[in-house]
Amino acid sequence: MSGGVLGWAMPPEVFGVALPLLLTILGVGLIVGEAMAPGAHFIVLGVALLGAGIIGLVVPTLAQPLVAAALVLGVGAVALYVYRTYDFYGGKGIARTSDSETLVGQRGVVTERVTPQRGRVELREGGFDPTFSARSVDGEIDAGTEIIVVDPGGGSVLTVEAVESLDDIDRQLAREREESDANA
Repeated sequence: MSGGVLGWAMPPEVFGVALPLLLTILGVGLIVGEAMAPGAHFIVLGVALLGAGIIGLVVPTLAQPLVAAALVLGVGAVALYVYRTYDFYGGKGIARTSDSETLVGQRGVVTERVTPQRGRVELREGGFDPTFSARSVDGEIDAGTEIIVVDPGGGSVLTVEAVESLDDIDRQLAREREESDANA
């Protein structure tokens, strides 16, 4: 290997680009992709590539392929540990729904007047984005009114009912559901 600037060894090149620079570019690309389409599919790998690339740029002697691979694994392990420990995407799964059927009985508030044709609601435990399109069983429900989901409609348009319009049996069922959720 020939000496580079100040006698340092030049890092290997891949497709005509220095390996640390390529790792940095790929890492930034994955992190930007994650920001555009969140879901935690690229963040750990993006951070691992970015970290290894930056280390290789700062310390060129660590830019050799095997060392770079070890850096990607090491930085990736640390990134995965931090990601799982601090759960940046959702509060340990507390506010997540697993499918549309889990929305039945969820409570929330009307954010845009709900009619039998349209409206918007925000659920208390609606997941990453707790706002949903909604329609009422019958009549109109004004903004600020507390609601309960009676039909998830596949998760795209919820059918809701104002809490005060529920009868005693519905209130008891909702109360039991809340108690079982609190105990779980």
